[in-house]
Amino acid sequence: MISHVCFSRGRAPARRFRHACLPLALATAFGGLAHAQEAPTLGETVVTANRTPQALSDLVGDVSIVDRQTIERSGATGVADVLSRLPGIEISRSGGLGNATSLFIRGAETRFTAVYLDGVRIDSQSTGGAGWEGIPLSQIDRIEVLRGPAAAVYGSDAIGGVIQLFTRRGEEGVAPYAGIGFGSNGLRKIEGGVSGKSGLFDYSFGVAHEESKGYNVQPADKRNVVKDGYTSPDRDGYTSTSGNVKLGFQISPDQRIDATLLTSEIKAGYDAAVSYRTRPPILFRDDESTNTLRTAGLTWSAKWNDVYSTRVQVTDSQSVYKTQPSFYRTETNLRGYLFQNEFRFGPHLVTATLERREDALENAPTTTSKLLSRDRSQDAISLGYGFVQGPHSLQLHVRHDKDSEFGGKTTGSAAYGYAITPSLRFTASAGTAFRVPTLYQRFSEYGLATLKPESSRNVELGLQYTEGATQAGIVVYSSRVRNLIGFDGTAKGCASSFGCYSSTARARYQGVTLSGSQRFGDVTLRSSFDFQDPRDLATHNLLARRAQRHATLGADWRIAGWTLGAEVQTSSRRYDDAANSVKLGGYTVLNLSASTQITRDLNLVARVDNVGNKDYQYARLYANAGRTAYVGLKWTPH
Repeated sequence: MISHVCFSRGRAPARRFRHACLPLALATAFGGLAHAQEAPTLGETVVTANRTPQALSDLVGDVSIVDRQTIERSGATGVADVLSRLPGIEISRSGGLGNATSLFIRGAETRFTAVYLDGVRIDSQSTGGAGWEGIPLSQIDRIEVLRGPAAAVYGSDAIGGVIQLFTRRGEEGVAPYAGIGFGSNGLRKIEGGVSGKSGLFDYSFGVAHEESKGYNVQPADKRNVVKDGYTSPDRDGYTSTSGNVKLGFQISPDQRIDATLLTSEIKAGYDAAVSYRTRPPILFRDDESTNTLRTAGLTWSAKWNDVYSTRVQVTDSQSVYKTQPSFYRTETNLRGYLFQNEFRFGPHLVTATLERREDALENAPTTTSKLLSRDRSQDAISLGYGFVQGPHSLQLHVRHDKDSEFGGKTTGSAAYGYAITPSLRFTASAGTAFRVPTLYQRFSEYGLATLKPESSRNVELGLQYTEGATQAGIVVYSSRVRNLIGFDGTAKGCASSFGCYSSTARARYQGVTLSGSQRFGDVTLRSSFDFQDPRDLATHNLLARRAQRHATLGADWRIAGWTLGAEVQTSSRRYDDAANSVKLGGYTVLNLSASTQITRDLNLVARVDNVGNKDYQYARLYANAGRTAYVGLKWTPH
């Protein structure tokens, strides 16, 4: 995995922010630490930045790549946990795996990230954004992360960035695999599958099951009992079952059809409450949440000649979240249609795209709310221009979206890269983006039908150095969002007496990211440092659950057939609420890993996370796991 970096104009960070960055910038530039594992060659191809395959060396964007080897060596059980180790990304989770999870790119709200799985859009018309807790890591083969706005390419939602997840694709021959793993808190994992290619046909099948007894995510302490009046003594485990199918058929040398299917269900306990305000204490029943995700996609790609090629795609996704015995159920269905045209003339690439998106939300009625069943659509046309020649790279995009409720919205972006030397590259970009309110934010009992779309402007500049085994980069960015949607307990005009959503806030996301890598023989060093200031401009408070400083530092050492790894994740304090009245303490955790090839076909990975058994929280009252260990074996015959 590797990152291109860019940094921006805009208002300079606070003085202490600049002073803190300078020595770290020098350390990164000359020390060559990295945020990556094994950095791929700059000739590697990515598709996320411009929605078309492009060499990594030609990109004008801030991109990270996570491959399957990195995922397996991480020992992680959740997609968000893998992503949290990348530059510019933080997560927040209310408990263990399977519980509500948010992901912030450069401090931007979780709903400001457009997420795709094998080209299928994943989103929620309830809370907004992808349900990260419901995406099965066991089925993911590769991840591409684009930081920065991309609405001119992807439309609504891509204010903070875009994340694309890919499942395994069949290659020549037959490649079965099987794996098992065991870990702390009764964790058990089993997976298996086969992929291959025969003639014009390629395929990949995979299934996985994972379960854990979990731990008590709301442990009893004096603060919980006295101030909040409750605690919960139970263990909160989870079970996860998933499967995927990917099929491809090469109709002719220039035409291909791809089909993908994925299904996943994860059930997770979340804490019941014991009220200590009554005597005897009242024990409430334990609740369980279920996240179900289903995706399907069909793509026809054709290259008609050396100049013109097309791609037609139909996709469908369904996300369902429900709880019991305290009943709640929400379902989002998203259908997408894409017709993309590419014209290549030497160093020039012109794209013209037609796209339609259809969203539908259904919230089941409860004792306190009525049935909510609404839908909407967006139609879009976009144009793109790319130019790569010599030291110059240029990307221009413009897109017009017509929403069935809000009318038209035009977004654009411009990015330029210049190779100062063969090793040193400068980039600059600017772009606009937007997100329309969810159907729940407008039409639920907490909704306000007059909400306006959120919109943003972003600028960034970057410098990237690559020379042999050394990589280093810096990105500075500044983004402003208008009509930021939040919950207002004093707002009027909705059915609920507790308040409703409003779109009157303004936010600014600005910061600096430093990253790099250095290899010394069998030792690879890596790190990333983020200094950011995600702030509500109306109140001047920091946005909830986002730190001003966070970093990842690591080292891998290959010795005697083993790869030994050490990783430190650290974060400064955050606030749990918009009023900045409840602090979440900073933390530093150490993770250790080891992997080796026992036989030609059998690999072992072992990991100990939070070696120091650090007590820390992503969200108030919800503890993270203490020290945990994991050992896994995977059989992949060659």
